[in-house]
Amino acid sequence: MYEDKELQEYRDLLKPPSHFEEGFDWKTIVGAIFIGFLMMPGSMYLQLVIGTGIGPAARWVTIILFAEIAKRSYTELKQQEVFLLYYMAGAALASPFQGLLWSQYLVQSDAARMLGLVEYIPSWVAPGPDSTSLVERTFFHRDWLTPILLLAGAQLIQRIDHFGLGYTLYRITSDVEKLPFPMAPVGALGTMALAESTEDRKRSWKWRVFSIGGMIGLGFGAIYVLLPIVSGLLFAKPIRLIPIPWVELTGYTEQVLPAVATGIQLDIGLIFIGMVLPFWAVIGGLVGLIITIILNPILHSVGILHRWHPGMGTVDTVFANNFDFYMSFGIGLGLAIAAVGVWHVVRSFGKSAPGERGSWKNLFNPPEGRGDFSIYISLGIYVFSTLAYVLLCVWLVPTFPWIFFLAYGFIYTPVVSYVSARMEGIAGQFVSLPLVREASFIAGARFFGYSGIEIWYAPIPIHNYGEATVHFRQIELTGTSLRGIIKAEIVVFPVVIIASLLFSQFIWRLAPIPSSSYPYAQELWHLQALNSLLMQTSTLEGNSLFFQALRGEYVAAGMGFGVLTYFLLMLFGLPIMLIYGVVRGLGQSTPHGMLLEVAGALLGRFFFLKKYGKSWRQYAPVLLAGFSCGMGLTGMFAMGFALILKSLGRLAY
Repeated sequence: MYEDKELQEYRDLLKPPSHFEEGFDWKTIVGAIFIGFLMMPGSMYLQLVIGTGIGPAARWVTIILFAEIAKRSYTELKQQEVFLLYYMAGAALASPFQGLLWSQYLVQSDAARMLGLVEYIPSWVAPGPDSTSLVERTFFHRDWLTPILLLAGAQLIQRIDHFGLGYTLYRITSDVEKLPFPMAPVGALGTMALAESTEDRKRSWKWRVFSIGGMIGLGFGAIYVLLPIVSGLLFAKPIRLIPIPWVELTGYTEQVLPAVATGIQLDIGLIFIGMVLPFWAVIGGLVGLIITIILNPILHSVGILHRWHPGMGTVDTVFANNFDFYMSFGIGLGLAIAAVGVWHVVRSFGKSAPGERGSWKNLFNPPEGRGDFSIYISLGIYVFSTLAYVLLCVWLVPTFPWIFFLAYGFIYTPVVSYVSARMEGIAGQFVSLPLVREASFIAGARFFGYSGIEIWYAPIPIHNYGEATVHFRQIELTGTSLRGIIKAEIVVFPVVIIASLLFSQFIWRLAPIPSSSYPYAQELWHLQALNSLLMQTSTLEGNSLFFQALRGEYVAAGMGFGVLTYFLLMLFGLPIMLIYGVVRGLGQSTPHGMLLEVAGALLGRFFFLKKYGKSWRQYAPVLLAGFSCGMGLTGMFAMGFALILKSLGRLAY
C-alpha cells in the first residue's frame, strides 16, 4: 500500500504515555461553569457576526486563566487537568440551543416562502410564522416547549452515545489493529504546551511559540473583530478596515470570468490553518479552485450554468451553479471518494508488517490505568442509543417506513463507521458516503407513499463514528484516563443545556437574527436556507426542484473524474491527499479563503520547514493554538462590550 511520506511525519509527532491520570477535581467543575456562562455567549455572538466562533480560542483562554490562578495558588495544572478543560470547552461550545436561532429564521425566511415550504415545517422544529413568540423574539413561550424538550432529549442520547460504537471502533483500530492515527498528535500537542510548568517553559519551545501566536492574534483581532464591533456601538456605522466576511469582487470580474464567484477573505487565521493542514491537501484545494475558474465560463457558454446572470454576487452565483451543475457533480465526486476509501481499506487488510498488529485478546484486555470499560458495555450503549433514536423517529414521523430507521442504525452506521475509522487510522482522512440519508428519504417518498418534510428534521440514527476514534486516541496520547472524561461529561451536560438556552434567548432579544447587527448571518444564511430547503422539496408530491437540479450524467461525470484522478495520482506516485483537496476545491463552497490558506501552506513548506526542519510540524499546531487564543481574547472583550451596551439600551431609563 502506498504510504504518504508527509503522513509519516505526523505519525511520529507523539507516542502514547505509560502513565494515565483522571485529572478530574474541583478545578474541572469550576472550569465547566466558567466555559458555559462566560465563553459560550462570546462564541455564539461571534459566530453570527464573523462566521467563526471562538471554539479553539475559548479552550486556550480557559486553560491559560486556570493555569495562572493555579500558579498564584502555589500549584500547577497537570497535563490531564489541562486536557479535561480543553475537552469540556469543546463540548460546551457546541451550543446545542443555538440551532433554535436557525429554526426561528428558517420558518420566517424568504427561502421557505419562495419554495412554498413554510406550512410544511413541523411545529416540533419551530412554531409557525404566526406565533407571537417570533414577534416578541423569545424562546420562553409555550410554542417553543416541544422543540426545546426534543432538542434536550436528543442531546442527552448523543452524549451517552459518545461512548458507544465510536469507543468500540477505537479499541479495534488502535488496540487490535495498531493503526497509527497520524492526525491525532496535532490535537494533543497544544494542550501539552500549556501544561508545562514554569521551569519547563524556560527550557521548552512550546510556550514561546504559543505566546508568539497569541500576540499576532491579539493584534489582528483588534482590527478584524474589536474595531468594527465597538465602533458600531459608538457611531452610526461601524468602521471596518477589513471587510467581513470577504472582499466581494464578483461584480468586477463577471465580464472576464462569467459564473465565477471571486473575492478574497482577509482573515490571516487562514494562513496559520494552511501551515497546519497537510500540504498536498491544501494544494489540491487550489487545483480544484483553478479547475472551477477555468470550467465555469465554459459551462456557462455552452448553456449548462444557465441560471447565472451578470449582477449576481457570491451567494447567488454559488447557489445558481450548484443548482445547474455542481450539486450533481459533487455527488459523483463524493461517491468516488467513498469508493476509493472502501477500496483503500480492503487493500490495507493483511498489509501490516510482522509484529505490528495486535491480537483480538487486546480487545478484552486493554492497557492498565487507561480507564477503559468493558467492550460489552460500549456495545450495549450503542444498541440502547440507536433504539432510542428509532423510537423517537417513529413517534415524530409515523408515516415514514420504520424499517429504514433500523437499517440506518444497525446496518449502514456500523459499516461506514468502520471504513471511516480505518481511513482515519491509516491516512488521517474522514470517509462518508454522500446523500445516503437523502436518497433513502426520497426512496421512502417514491415507493412507500411518504409525503412531507418532517423526516429531514427527525433525529435519524445515521451516524459516522470514525472521527470519534481520533478523539479517543487524543485522550490516550495526553495520558488522560477515560474515567475523568466520563465524569467531565456528567458535569458539563447540564451546564451546556442551561447556558445555551439562556444565551440564545439573550442574543435574539438584542436584535433580529439575521440583521445588520449580525453581518455574517445576514450575508450567508439565505444561501444555506436555499440549499437545505431545495433538498427537502424532493419528498413532496409534484415536480420537485431537487429533481430538476439532479442530473444523472453529471453525477457519472463527477464519479468518473474522481476515480480517474485517484488512479493517475497512484500511477505517478503523487500524494493521495491531493485528491481530497481537489474535491474540496470543486465543492463550490465560498472559495475566497483558499488564497490565504495556500499562502500559509507555501510559507510553512518552503520557508519554516527548511528553517526549523521536522520540528516545524510540532511548532505549527501550537502557533495556530496561540493565534486562536489571541483572537478569542479580543473577541471576548468585544462581545462583552457589545452585550453590556445593548443590554443597557433596552432598559426603560
